[in-house]
Amino acid sequence: MLLFDEPEACAKLKGSEKYPSIQGKVFFYSFWQGTLIAAMVTGLPFTVGDCSGRFFGFHLHEGDTHYNPEGCSHPMHAGDFPVLPGNNGCALMFFYTERFHPEQAVGKTVVIHEMSDDFHTQPSGNSGDKITTGEVLLSAEC
Repeated sequence: MLLFDEPEACAKLKGSEKYPSIQGKVFFYSFWQGTLIAAMVTGLPFTVGDCSGRFFGFHLHEGDTHYNPEGCSHPMHAGDFPVLPGNNGCALMFFYTERFHPEQAVGKTVVIHEMSDDFHTQPSGNSGDKITTGEVLLSAEC
């Protein structure tokens, strides 16, 4: 797989009512024994000034909860992603997971939360309200 090959799945992100300017895409590539995930997001909330960066909880949900087919504790759910670093309202991140394959993400929902995931509090890391979501679809449907 080359990084610029067609992804197997993707999610088009749409901001919540409180954050309608958020938009972006998350791509799911089959890679090694799992999935390479690429996220590009704009319109995230931010403050201006020194030391003003923000981090956001970033998850794959099944219904209202994290995708967790193995019943693992947080932060080892299959749907637990690294925190998303915001930079003046934008974020770009790539990461790899062996917890699922792209086709297993289809039909689930990518969620970005208002606060950073603390990687401790059960079941969702005390990451706050959902500020954007996007259903994962086969790439031909995005």
